[in-house]
Amino acid sequence: MYLCNSNMKTRYILLSLVVACLVAACGDGHYAPKPTAYLRLTFPPHAYQSYDTLPLPFTFELSQQASVQWKKNERGDKWLDLEYPAYGGVVFISYKAMRDRRDLAKYIDDSYEMLKTHYGIASGIDEQVFCNADRRVYATTNRLGGKNVASTYQFWATDSLHHFLHGSFYLDRTPNNDSLQPLIQYIQTDLDHMIETLQWRED
Repeated sequence: MYLCNSNMKTRYILLSLVVACLVAACGDGHYAPKPTAYLRLTFPPHAYQSYDTLPLPFTFELSQQASVQWKKNERGDKWLDLEYPAYGGVVFISYKAMRDRRDLAKYIDDSYEMLKTHYGIASGIDEQVFCNADRRVYATTNRLGGKNVASTYQFWATDSLHHFLHGSFYLDRTPNNDSLQPLIQYIQTDLDHMIETLQWRED
């Protein structure tokens, strides 16, 4: 009986030592969750080439990472999409010819109405005005902040007399603009450059 109790005690001590070693090997017992991992994106240096829209009366410098897709509706109205196939981004650009200043006022109002659809989600809007009197390019850009904003950049540009251009940038991804901020800034830089190099072509 004594020998049996001795063996049980020995086994209990050995089992306790094994458990203690396992606990020690697993760390100090405190669990610290890992921070959320964001998508790692790398981008080539910005590079541009001149692009003539041909059917429409304007030219600009286009990012070499983007391609142009032309669209036309049943009325024959034409517009173009700047697509970033490597990043799932697209910039919808529409052009309207103006007859007088009333058209200008209407198109600007329409642009702000489109912008208003994001007010409830955006955490802030950074509006910037661009003016190049020599080229007669007057533009307004809007950067929209907020994790779930679908369109993070919208702009309109005009010569104030004949031409009006509107654009909006979207990513074909579930909105999570905190993790996508490097990509958003990369394409926004391209759009700023497009506006800076915009020229109207008078036929």
